[in-house]
Amino acid sequence: MLKGRESLIRLIGRRRRFLRRRSLLSSSAPQIGCKEDKDEVSTESGKGNGNGDGDEEWVDCPVCGKKVRGEAPVINSHLDKCLARGTKRKLSQCTLFQLKFCTRPKVTVSSIDSDLTRTEFRPSTNDGNIHDLASEMINSDGPENNVQDESSSSSVSLTLTTNRSKICTRKSSICNRVNRVENFDGVPEFDDECKLLSGAKSMQILGLEGFPQHQISDDRIENIMDSLLSLSENRTPKCVEPLEDDDNSKILLDSFIVGRKFGDDTELTIGEMVMLSRDSENVKDPNAIKVLTKDTGHSKELGFIPRDLAQYLSPLIDNFQLTFEGHISSIPQHPHAVVPIQIYSSSIASFGEKDSSLQEFNSFRRNALCAAEFSKTHPPIPAKYQHNLLLLLKEVLKINAHLFTEGEKTLLKAFLSLSDDSQRLFARLYARKGPWFRTASISYAEICDYEEAVNGLSEAECVTLFEPVDKLQIGDVKEVLNVLNVGELRDLLCSLNKSHKKIVQNSDHGTRKQDYIARVVGAYESGLCPNLPSMILGKTGSCIRISASAESVFWRAERLFFLNGEQDLSAFLLVDLGIVKYPAYNCIFTDQIFPDRSDLLSYEEAIEVAQVMDESLDENNNELVSRCIEISASHVSSFVEEDRSSHSGSMAAFLSCFSASWVYSKVILLGVSFLEHERRYKDAIDLLKLLLVKFKSDRRRGYWTLRLSIDLEHVGCLDESLEVAEKGLFDPWVRAGSIVALQRRVLRLGKPPRRWKTPSFSNSVSRKIVEVHVQGRPVNCKTGVKNVFYGEDGERCGVEELALEYYAGEGGGWQGVHTESGIWLTIFGLLMWDIVFADVPNVFRTKFQTAPLDLETDSFYEVRRGLVEALLDKIEHGMAEELLIMSWESHVGTACRGVNWDKHSLSELRAAVTCIGGPCLASICRNLAQDYRSWSSGMPDLLLWRFHDDYRGEAKLVEVKGPRDRLSEQQRAWLLFLMDCGFNVEVCKVSNAPI
Repeated sequence: MLKGRESLIRLIGRRRRFLRRRSLLSSSAPQIGCKEDKDEVSTESGKGNGNGDGDEEWVDCPVCGKKVRGEAPVINSHLDKCLARGTKRKLSQCTLFQLKFCTRPKVTVSSIDSDLTRTEFRPSTNDGNIHDLASEMINSDGPENNVQDESSSSSVSLTLTTNRSKICTRKSSICNRVNRVENFDGVPEFDDECKLLSGAKSMQILGLEGFPQHQISDDRIENIMDSLLSLSENRTPKCVEPLEDDDNSKILLDSFIVGRKFGDDTELTIGEMVMLSRDSENVKDPNAIKVLTKDTGHSKELGFIPRDLAQYLSPLIDNFQLTFEGHISSIPQHPHAVVPIQIYSSSIASFGEKDSSLQEFNSFRRNALCAAEFSKTHPPIPAKYQHNLLLLLKEVLKINAHLFTEGEKTLLKAFLSLSDDSQRLFARLYARKGPWFRTASISYAEICDYEEAVNGLSEAECVTLFEPVDKLQIGDVKEVLNVLNVGELRDLLCSLNKSHKKIVQNSDHGTRKQDYIARVVGAYESGLCPNLPSMILGKTGSCIRISASAESVFWRAERLFFLNGEQDLSAFLLVDLGIVKYPAYNCIFTDQIFPDRSDLLSYEEAIEVAQVMDESLDENNNELVSRCIEISASHVSSFVEEDRSSHSGSMAAFLSCFSASWVYSKVILLGVSFLEHERRYKDAIDLLKLLLVKFKSDRRRGYWTLRLSIDLEHVGCLDESLEVAEKGLFDPWVRAGSIVALQRRVLRLGKPPRRWKTPSFSNSVSRKIVEVHVQGRPVNCKTGVKNVFYGEDGERCGVEELALEYYAGEGGGWQGVHTESGIWLTIFGLLMWDIVFADVPNVFRTKFQTAPLDLETDSFYEVRRGLVEALLDKIEHGMAEELLIMSWESHVGTACRGVNWDKHSLSELRAAVTCIGGPCLASICRNLAQDYRSWSSGMPDLLLWRFHDDYRGEAKLVEVKGPRDRLSEQQRAWLLFLMDCGFNVEVCKVSNAPI
């Protein structure tokens, strides 16, 4: 895999179905990144009328006078480029917007009126000011208003109508609304744990230079959420008060059996007796109550009582010794749906001597009756994923409402107005690959009416139905064909062969699904079968897919919530199932990740380019790869590194990772690897020089400098290669393995007559590392294949296991583990736990983080310097084992970056910490705290230890190499650092034993 591709894949995450820039990237037109060719049109070009390409609008730039497409990201990029040239006086962006840089809105959005809620929009007083998205969220009183939709997903105008059917106000679509934000069981409580910094009453959004600072207060955020979630009020249960002459000890309830296991094959019958049993040891719910069969022999578990009811029945069972029995009322059609039951108390309550006992009993009894009565009209349905999606939307709108246009908020409002069935169907389809789905094949137990669910989503513009055949593009035909199975594709091809003889010639090439699709699409493209869409529709039946607008909005919400491409809604599921437990910390917000919408749109556009780059590499489309590289280079060329001193220290360090320029730099880095693989070294040199010029404070500068020096040597520029390496040694951002590699290059290239003076670091970097040679009996001797040897017991093993056997025997009686960086990062995470999750503003944005956002930046140590040094002082004075034990017992099983609970036991960690010693361990922890990213890899393979009689021991670190392996520069840097710290280090070289 090319260098940098794995990192780019993690950044992209799940590939988006609809990319706005895909057609522009794959077309033969000039690159979108070259603003002067694509986005700018001179007045002499004949397009001065503002029409631009097709229906796109063009505006005049007040700086250079050229025509520019009227989109916010294009305008911002063009302004930065114009102002950087210095051809005219440097105007502020506020002045440019006051000059009416943007065109007038294209559409008029009428007020949306329904019997549920009324939301009206009013135009911004300043058409071009993007901050009005955040400042004008209060509803206006005007009956009809204008708003500019800045959504970058399409250039087509969006017209909203007052027709209530467009917002899906049908009774079937809005009855049964769930309270979207209450009782999210098993999910962290964001409202309670996410808090603003003490003294900060509102969340400040930093604007562009020249704009006043806008404030989004807590009240305004709550008003927005109240508007979007107004329907949830109908979920409040109405309590039924018991009659005064009721026997307090008798309780009769209608409920359900939930949580039935998929592997349970128990046959249920109507009237079958059941009983309730407390499950106080349940890790997910201490109030859990099991439902068991009431057999004279062995009772079998059927499921659980709903959590809403169990929280009131469990105190009655525990505190008042009530027992409950019942019977099954009816049998559901689906084998794993909830089972209706009727339960009653079969014993008399036991009260204490205190008067409060009866009052407490009546309170629990009353609440249990209320919960049971409420469940009659709102039966529990296993749709946790629906609650998770709604919780995600709530949090995103609460914190990032200024990043959505009114049109996008309207779409979310329409989605929240839908029935439960529609929301559950959308959540299911959104999580699947798709993009097309057969309506007839959709089957979920929790969705009652599929037709109504699809109709509701269609009216809310959340899904797209199979379009008329005359509107299908070739890309749509390919996607719909993937819905068919191999048999159906074969039948379709046979039908085409009967009417189109030319297809028969190619009918015997390949029998895979993609082979059939390729032949069918080829015939359609050549015009041999124009009626193919009708034939496909006859095979597939009705099909739906997520609409482009809905996919864009929900993808944006998911991205803003998790702030990475590696997590999605499945993270909620892992928490619900108890598979992952996230650490406890406070979310303190004082700054926004994306101050305004233009920053977010530029970031999303860069991710689109990155995705196209990745897809092009999969398809071996070198031409499109080159286009992506050119586009990214064009954007980076106009990039000016900002001074982030206005942000807090912790915020400034990691904020650049959420910028478009940072994403483009990753595309360029992957492009450098691609060009080097193609032996286009001169092009790679140009890109590396561009990166080094534009990014002055980037931790990747070490790798860029090293590659530039190597590529210059490839093209024969040895003097320049040496000069680049020498300059890199004075760069404060060149660290760890990169600086060792540059030092070694300077020593190799800087020999007379190029350089006569020996560098001062010559002795340090050229130090000899102790080597130990071990011979083994190889299983294979092939180049490019992992080395495998026979161990002492005759079993096959790797070179590391063979080395462990050697050190355990004739090597000195050492104990140890093959760990590489794992055990060190685990020890660091456990010892530094309280510091890693300390209350630092802005570094924790969600409850699904395993580390602060600034862990891999310099600011991690700078912001927490006092805490880190105080802890290192304790470690140095011998308290590491005690701190390790306390941290392990307090947090065992909790997810934390670098901590591997399964691979290393507490006894191994204690032995390692004890034998390493306080001073050496403190040095390693300080190194990781100061630069976690540079030093979190390349550590020695083996950690060995042995104890003496007085519970004192010694440790040794060993890097193991096979017959054809050699030390990397990062590994060499670690070994030299460990030698400086006083460690006993060795390199164990395993070779083939002579025959």
